[in-house]
Amino acid sequence: MRNYDPKDWSSFIFDLRKADTLRKLFPFLLVFGSYSWLIAFLETDLLNLTGNQHLKNVSLIQPLVGFAISMLLVFRTNTAYDRWWEGRKLLGRLISTSRMLAIKLNAILLPEDETNRSFFISMIPCFAMKLKDHLLSKEARYEPDENKQAEQPIFDKATHIPTQVVALLTKKILLLHRQQNISGEQLLFLNAELRSMMEISGSCERIKSTPIPYSYNSFIKKFILFYCLTLPVGYAFNLGYLVIPVVLFVFYVLASLELIAEEIEDPFGNDENDLPLQSMAENIQKAIGEILR
Repeated sequence: MRNYDPKDWSSFIFDLRKADTLRKLFPFLLVFGSYSWLIAFLETDLLNLTGNQHLKNVSLIQPLVGFAISMLLVFRTNTAYDRWWEGRKLLGRLISTSRMLAIKLNAILLPEDETNRSFFISMIPCFAMKLKDHLLSKEARYEPDENKQAEQPIFDKATHIPTQVVALLTKKILLLHRQQNISGEQLLFLNAELRSMMEISGSCERIKSTPIPYSYNSFIKKFILFYCLTLPVGYAFNLGYLVIPVVLFVFYVLASLELIAEEIEDPFGNDENDLPLQSMAENIQKAIGEILR
């Protein structure tokens, strides 16, 4: 995720980065510019169709179609942003849950209990790391801190690794209960955070594995394409060759909204507008170490 100054207008206007829609749409803009020039040339110069009333009437339906497509794009963008914002709230909840679990364990464990403290210093951030790798669909791996003394477990990569991490945390807490290091009330006291971790994992997976329905996504793209293809047919009579920049501008605006929605509807990735999973996991690791050490 890119950090920026929202008040710096020059950076938005003149900085063309990888995520900028103008760079992505540039080949399509060339195609639509050439197409618009060809239609204007055929209608006004070559075939001289300025008196064709049927072609002129095409422009009459453009406002109605434009209103319909604008409503679709508003709904599309809002839906995508809702998914992005829900993902951000889940990451914030994971950070709070991890810190709260560490605070509770810090109050329960004895100060001189370095073994158990090292275990939780290692395993609580491990959940965030494994969840990040799982959402990015990469091979899960965890690099332990050289200051940690707890032995790192070997996870079964064929199964759900975030679940394995929570299972190890649960087993360790139950073992401490059986060893009478924590009471039954303290056991219930810690259960809420463990359950919250699994709920966060399931909610993130729901966003990741449930894209916008294909039919809806496909319809919007086709709608934008055919709408922009018909623009020069109706407006070339009135605008002449000025229809070229008009069509390019309309296509750029509509297609950019669709591209932005595509990118933010899956907030768990490596694009500039995706959520900062790596920094989130590192912040949890740092916070847990500060609390429990």
